[in-house]
Amino acid sequence: MTDLAPEPGPRTEPDPRAEAGSRVEVGPRAEPELRAGLEAILLVVDEPVAEVTLAQVLERPVQEVGRAIRELSAEYTGAGRGFDLREVAGGWRFYTRAECAPLVERFVRDGQQTRLTQAALETLAVVAYRQPVSRARVAAIRGVNSDGVMRTLMTRGLVEEAGTEPESQAVLYRTSSYFLERMGLRELDELPELAPFLPDDMESLEEQK
Repeated sequence: MTDLAPEPGPRTEPDPRAEAGSRVEVGPRAEPELRAGLEAILLVVDEPVAEVTLAQVLERPVQEVGRAIRELSAEYTGAGRGFDLREVAGGWRFYTRAECAPLVERFVRDGQQTRLTQAALETLAVVAYRQPVSRARVAAIRGVNSDGVMRTLMTRGLVEEAGTEPESQAVLYRTSSYFLERMGLRELDELPELAPFLPDDMESLEEQK
């Protein structure tokens, strides 16, 4: 007796239409809303970003971006966050709120604060208020050679070259945008008036030098 194998049934192919029907149609990915986009970009920048640049990246009108970023800044301040959004050196960037600075310094430097020396501060002040200025002029005002200090300030990015003097061809120096950023200024016009801090005979002393 021979066993008869069952006859194979009709072969069926998968219905491509059924498969297609089971797929979930995914539409275009939604762009993040403006405020979220601004926060995401400003969170990763290492220098202030201008409103026009943010507007180009986010493909929004500059006025709309400016309004949104100021609303965010006011919102952070009102909520008392540990950071704030400031307009500095022609752009916007997140900064640690002033009240929290000691905590951040303790965390980052373990209590060791890197400060400019008195000589560096004096030289930086001369450059800031007399720029563009040559090294010889800085030395004349301070009464001591300032070449080493100037190199330090340039290394730290606070001072940069600004061309040469027409007559002597001496290199001129000015403060950088990083200086404005570190000082929390938008422009040099916001530097405090120096006259109240100078002795009455300062002008005559400079003329004698």
